[in-house]
Amino acid sequence: MVDLVQQFIEQNEGKCIYSNDLQGFTEWLNVSHKNDSIEEPDWFGKELGRSSDSIINTLLIRMGRYAKIYSRSIGNSVFSSQDDFIYLISLKTMGAMTKMELIRHNVTEKSSGMLIINRLIRNGWAEQTICLKDKRKKYIQITENGLIVLEQHREEIRKASRVVVGNLNPSEQMLLIAILSKLDEFHDSFYRLHMNSNDLLDVVFKKLN
Repeated sequence: MVDLVQQFIEQNEGKCIYSNDLQGFTEWLNVSHKNDSIEEPDWFGKELGRSSDSIINTLLIRMGRYAKIYSRSIGNSVFSSQDDFIYLISLKTMGAMTKMELIRHNVTEKSSGMLIINRLIRNGWAEQTICLKDKRKKYIQITENGLIVLEQHREEIRKASRVVVGNLNPSEQMLLIAILSKLDEFHDSFYRLHMNSNDLLDVVFKKLN
């Protein structure tokens, strides 16, 4: 992977064909190695006609559930779910946000997001403030107690993240980041449109065809 990054820098230097970021590197990698053979893996149900779309969707769901199981060990269940510390980390890194900004940032349904926010406020880890310029606007921000509880369980949170990555070597991790980032950008472009969920599936499906 280090060699590939060096090749990318040398070939792109002064030409600016690709942007000097992860997306540019991914595009360069796809073009420069388009003839590289990729061995097609086997998966459960493949011989019966199960598609790659189906198995990818299933594996992504399973990975999310594994991560949720590991997160229950953090702080001896001081957090009700992984969403508690994910929301707190968002507030710590992004700063104060409105409730809907926080919910959308974490790609959560409104009803579930409101429950998480109310739980954080009830535990004293977050608080609601009123905007001085526009008193109609209310923001959610992390409290000192929220920062303390994050710091107390920082190593456990890191440990859970490391465990989820499992036995992937550094090169595989970089490849996975590139692939998942591309997939996230695609879906986020539609998510930000705030479309009715009844229409969303058809709109995205048509975009792919």
